[in-house]
Amino acid sequence: MNIHGFNKSTLLDYPKHLAATIFVGSCNMRCPFCHNASLVLRPNTQPIIPTDELLTYLKKRKNILEGVCITGGEPTLYPELPLFINQIKEIGLKVKLDTNGTNPAMMKELADNKLIDYVAMDIKNSMEKYKHTAGNKDISLDKINESVSLLLSDMVEYEFRTTVVNELHTKSDMESIGKWIKGAKAYYLQAYKDSGDVISPGFTGPSKETLFQYKELLSAYVRHVDIRGID
Repeated sequence: MNIHGFNKSTLLDYPKHLAATIFVGSCNMRCPFCHNASLVLRPNTQPIIPTDELLTYLKKRKNILEGVCITGGEPTLYPELPLFINQIKEIGLKVKLDTNGTNPAMMKELADNKLIDYVAMDIKNSMEKYKHTAGNKDISLDKINESVSLLLSDMVEYEFRTTVVNELHTKSDMESIGKWIKGAKAYYLQAYKDSGDVISPGFTGPSKETLFQYKELLSAYVRHVDIRGID
């Protein structure tokens, strides 16, 4: 595991849990609005945190922390992910996986072996605009759709989420997404914000009014729709 970042404590990354967050490098998407460009485009330029060092810290904090969020980059690109998560589970912590959904086989393996407790899967856009929004025309929509179906089957607690960008998302896209993930337990919208480490700067985030319009539209399809990151 190439771990390039570690947030020792957060209440934001794992819903209802005090967690640490682990950031891995590399991704098979090139979303132009990605806010972790260094991890995606230049992971080899980022310092690596030794796995043993990280596990030692988690053991020391196991009575304070409730869980660990593994994000990136794309964690499921690493074949050793199950082994790494098993080491975290042996400490006694819950694990949340952030994923783009391109590796449903890995996600299913993790769920079947009780290695993950929660999954947050990004929905980049409507199926029609997915490859463009993901910045990779070679990604498999079939695999992404398989991941959606796995989560809709309730194999593990989950949420879907979308970073909404004015230049990439429309009301029609939101309705298409709603129909696609119809019946989902939870879907969160968050407005795009320039982190200063974006793959392609120049995008803008929607207004609160627009986000609430999207929320109302999506509520016809999803059981719980909410907005994150607004004041």
